[in-house]
Amino acid sequence: MKRFQLLQVKVLGAAREVGRSAFQIDCDGVNFLLDYGVELGRESAYPLQVNPQDINAAIITHAHLDHSGNVPALFVHGSTDVYATPPTFDLSRLLIEDMIRLEKSNLPFDLSEVAKMMMHSKEIKYREKITRGNASFELRESGHVLGGASVLVESQNKRLFYTGDINPKGSRMLREADLDLGEIDLLITESTYSQTDQMPRLEAEEKFIEFAYEVLDRKGTLFVPAFSVERSQEIAVILKNAKFKHKVVMDGMAVKVNEIMLKYPEYLRDAEVFADSVNHAVWVRGERERKNMLDEPAVIISPAGMLVGGSAVFYLQNLALDKKNGIALVSYQGEKTPGRKLLEKGLVSIRGKEVRAEADVRQFEFSGHADRTALFDFIKKIKGTPKVLTIHGDDQSCTKFAEEIHERFGFEAHAPNAGEIITV
Repeated sequence: MKRFQLLQVKVLGAAREVGRSAFQIDCDGVNFLLDYGVELGRESAYPLQVNPQDINAAIITHAHLDHSGNVPALFVHGSTDVYATPPTFDLSRLLIEDMIRLEKSNLPFDLSEVAKMMMHSKEIKYREKITRGNASFELRESGHVLGGASVLVESQNKRLFYTGDINPKGSRMLREADLDLGEIDLLITESTYSQTDQMPRLEAEEKFIEFAYEVLDRKGTLFVPAFSVERSQEIAVILKNAKFKHKVVMDGMAVKVNEIMLKYPEYLRDAEVFADSVNHAVWVRGERERKNMLDEPAVIISPAGMLVGGSAVFYLQNLALDKKNGIALVSYQGEKTPGRKLLEKGLVSIRGKEVRAEADVRQFEFSGHADRTALFDFIKKIKGTPKVLTIHGDDQSCTKFAEEIHERFGFEAHAPNAGEIITV
């Protein structure tokens, strides 16, 4: 007689919060670690610890630090195999090494652990099944960032799907998410925008282009602080698609990301359009070039998206006090970040003093996440009667989303706490 097998999920992070995503999946003795991220801030937060010797495989869904940033910690006193797509490894390494440079001694690991992580890296393609004992997993295209994935775990009679960060429709750069899943027993879904619908993408693009012309026509410079992975490149693609007539500049980490993304045309919706868009921009590679970019009106795209650091700080300090300039916030602005302060209070910090920004500041919705409508559309198509865990959102986004899923679909849905273990 076949033994009925249990599948357990231990929630290590991203519980009623955005940041430090991590989930340990126990398939009757075979353990997979899905993501192992960090939440950077004044006091950085990490997931609950795991013993790497207990982990049969660690899987990075995508390169953003809230999903990949703590993986080197697995190599401080142990090791395990780490799986991801090739672009995810390249981009993760870039972002983690940059984080180490910025955070210096505040992290529980250093560059030697990153090197060990890369030594244990196993590059896999989408839909390539990896088997460990009585369980297997495969990556599915997520539409969120280059090389980004969701994870399908199968263990004899149980199937689990973890969305990671997902954008079912994809973008100008990325294909739609691959959601042909079959029946699911447990769904772990992000909830970031479960309570809000975003402006339709074409409308957001039109408003952004209008603003860019408005600023450039008055001989100002439009500064676009944007996440280095994906958002910076997407803005360049949008400008090129609109046949924007003025100079476009890309700076900071975004330039290094451009180089990596150009290596992986097969992961893009249209590699030719992407290459034309980023190559059309002027790439800034040093301080002298950066200063020269202020000499004539342009659209300048530069990380960090929340104005926390990077070359964005230079541009902010040089452009924020002139009312002919504009600042377009196109990335999520976390609580207590300089970007949120600029958005809500109109204040910038210049040489240690808080002053009022004179530049025209506007926000545009270009999220790489599914919004409320897209999340419900996705869940409506799920086959089977899965248990649902709502994660990766603020408290209300997770708890209310779980209630609504139960009301609409009858699924058993729950917003777990860190440390909780769920069995199916």
